[in-house]
Amino acid sequence: MALQTVKTEVKSVGGMKMQCSAREFKYTIDESENLGGTNEGMNPAESLLCALGACKCIVAKTLSKTHKINLEKLKVEMEGEIDPDGFTGKNINAKIGFSKITTKYIIKTSNTREEINDFIFKVEHDCPMKETIENAPEMHLQINFE
Repeated sequence: MALQTVKTEVKSVGGMKMQCSAREFKYTIDESENLGGTNEGMNPAESLLCALGACKCIVAKTLSKTHKINLEKLKVEMEGEIDPDGFTGKNINAKIGFSKITTKYIIKTSNTREEINDFIFKVEHDCPMKETIENAPEMHLQINFE
């Protein structure tokens, strides 16, 4: 299959508030008031964790039929540890991004624990967003002026 290109646009709409769009969809990312925002949307760290958790859920739902897994209910809780002193420049030795990300699966199923453990290992292995974080892609930069 040929490579696909995913395109998004993020536009500053005042203060720390950003309008995010992809295809025909839009949502707002903002910072909390204590970080200079108006708290009108998730911040980028929360949004990234949601995207990662959503990807894991989608992979699980996609693979469940072929692996004969009965997912009566599925929820993924994501938790990330980040030191704000890193990205604010207060501590040059602090990591700028997440230092730890924890995934908690909450599943209601008729399958055995062993079947679910094996299945979740496969979900984790096949999750594109997890793989992107663990094995960073080439990053390119362009700066354009209006």
